[in-house]
Amino acid sequence: MSNPSQRLTPAAAALLLIPPLLWAGNAVVGRLMQGSIPPITFNFLRWVLAFALLLPLAAWAIRPRSPVWRHSRRFALLGLLSVALYNALQYMALKTSTPINVTLVASSMPVWMLLLGRLLYGVPVTRRAALGAAFSLAGVATVLTRGDWHQLGALQLVPGDAWMLAAAITWAAYSWQLARPAPGSEPAEVRQDWAAFLLAQVAFGLAWSGVMTAGEWALLPPLPEGQHHLQWGWPLALALLYVAVGPSLLAYRAWGAGVARVGPTTAGFFSKLTPLFAALMSATLLGEPPQTYHLVGFLLIVGGIVVSSRR
Repeated sequence: MSNPSQRLTPAAAALLLIPPLLWAGNAVVGRLMQGSIPPITFNFLRWVLAFALLLPLAAWAIRPRSPVWRHSRRFALLGLLSVALYNALQYMALKTSTPINVTLVASSMPVWMLLLGRLLYGVPVTRRAALGAAFSLAGVATVLTRGDWHQLGALQLVPGDAWMLAAAITWAAYSWQLARPAPGSEPAEVRQDWAAFLLAQVAFGLAWSGVMTAGEWALLPPLPEGQHHLQWGWPLALALLYVAVGPSLLAYRAWGAGVARVGPTTAGFFSKLTPLFAALMSATLLGEPPQTYHLVGFLLIVGGIVVSSRR
């Protein structure tokens, strides 16, 4: 008999539709801002704003006597993988790849979680999980080859696709860190407060991201006189406000509440709507309509996840 608290009610479905919609918007906005701001700098400013918005909710988590500082290595690692690396890699990917490609490649994360779980944690891989991984990898290969499998032997990734593959593997490592924390590595009072837990990661992630941003500016090529790498204006301000509030805070909170209501398995299927929303937004806002190979890749990726997640 199913647990009534984990039934998919209209309210739970509405909660779980919010994150993929906001995540898809993040990819489209990241693409729109290419040329207006360097990608790592965009990520850094995004989390500076998110940090400021989180402070009134959980400032106690980073005060001098907070238990967070006794577990600084733990939160430094989480902040590096999520705030600094994953998001920066995604914005770097959007410089040369489309939001549809980026979100489809990101949908392969369960495959990398499967592989990392086996390699790092000794989690056995069942035949069904292996079959699901094969389907999902076939979907990713379809996207990367633009539907021409004859090019697979001489595949040369668009830089953005390669960056997004690295981002997906990074997020898989972050997910395993969340799922398998070492005993006593996290203070319970911080883990149980979503705002405090996120703020602790952002605080350390900003330190990593600040160093990466300084390196980015040191490596930027000089521009002709009158041109600038950073173009301030209302479009950039609105973009930063969106990515700081939507994908960073609202999506995080809605996802946590939705998973608590229906469980992670059911919620996982909603996350696969991100490429679909990205395709619709890209066609409308960027004039980049989805191609047939995007649909084939999407069906293979989702099919693989369905196969591997069934009991």
